[in-house]
Amino acid sequence: MKIPSAKIVFNEQDKKEILKTIEESLTTGQLTLGKNGTAFEEEFRKTTQTQFAVAVNSGTSSLEIILRALNLQGKEVLVPTNTFFATAAAVWHAGAVAKFVDMNSNSLSFDMDILTRNVSKKTGAVIIVHIGGIVTPDMPELVNFCNESGIYLIEDAAHAHGSTLNGKAAGGFGVASSFSFYPTKVITAGEGGMIATNDPRIVEEAKKYRDQGKASFLENKHDRLGYNWRMSELHAAVGKVHLRHLSEFVEERRKIAKKYDEGLKRIKGIKSLPVDSGCRSNYYKYIAILEKGIDRAQLKKALREKHNVSLSGEVYELPCHLQPIFQNGYKKETFPNAEEFCRRHICLPVYQGMTDAEVGQVLLSLETELK
Repeated sequence: MKIPSAKIVFNEQDKKEILKTIEESLTTGQLTLGKNGTAFEEEFRKTTQTQFAVAVNSGTSSLEIILRALNLQGKEVLVPTNTFFATAAAVWHAGAVAKFVDMNSNSLSFDMDILTRNVSKKTGAVIIVHIGGIVTPDMPELVNFCNESGIYLIEDAAHAHGSTLNGKAAGGFGVASSFSFYPTKVITAGEGGMIATNDPRIVEEAKKYRDQGKASFLENKHDRLGYNWRMSELHAAVGKVHLRHLSEFVEERRKIAKKYDEGLKRIKGIKSLPVDSGCRSNYYKYIAILEKGIDRAQLKKALREKHNVSLSGEVYELPCHLQPIFQNGYKKETFPNAEEFCRRHICLPVYQGMTDAEVGQVLLSLETELK
């Protein structure tokens, strides 16, 4: 069998409903900022246990809009270096300054020690990234510290649809959160993003910024330096249907992860990344750690060419502070936990409809190559 790194699943009933909704939009000519987007926002906010949600055209723009709405221009924003480029890029595009920090090796996120060592009078916000769908157990303490210090806590929850910590949904901890519906995500709209928040002021600002900074949809008056960050009705039609399956998708991915947890115990040279018992991860990524000295690139090549097993990209193989675009703007710093993690982890295939036989093939291929 050929095992893909990821797979997008829409059942036949979903396809029919999506096509019918798209046909209606094409017939009426309502192709943006219409009822599909409104319905998607309403249903999505329930999954984050927040009062509001605002649909936009990407996860990246959702994060930038939050930063702009909070007036963080010129302020420092703490960003974990073990995140996707877009997290840091959104900070710079919003006029703020990204300050990279290291990660806690157990939760892939900030802990209180990292936070308190890096905050200063310049700090306006911190961005917590739920890598792979994992919500750090330190989240309540981080939230309290930020609230008491007058620092905005923003969640980059691009990976975390349906993840929870102690029953509280990812996306509902900070002042606002950012989600992505890129095709690889647990829930997709093809493209798109969502802002979740309990703050009506952020909602008002977000709706302006996503629509060219217009004071209202029907007026050609602009009071913000906005952009075309709208989600189309066609993308919203896809997203609102796929969203209905979030709970079942997360449950299925968790069952696959449990099989990997058990299977990896018998394989030398690799171990699963522990997830705190309070976190119910959606397993957007199943992360495993290789022993030192194992050549990740060679392993991935062997799995692909000899066993038909494709591994997805890492999260992430090159930390932000080592990205070429940031080399001139930062003094040379080392972030040992992030660098070690980025160097040694892999992400095993997890997707809807994955069979026991497919999981077994992945495990056998690892056992064969790592013996």
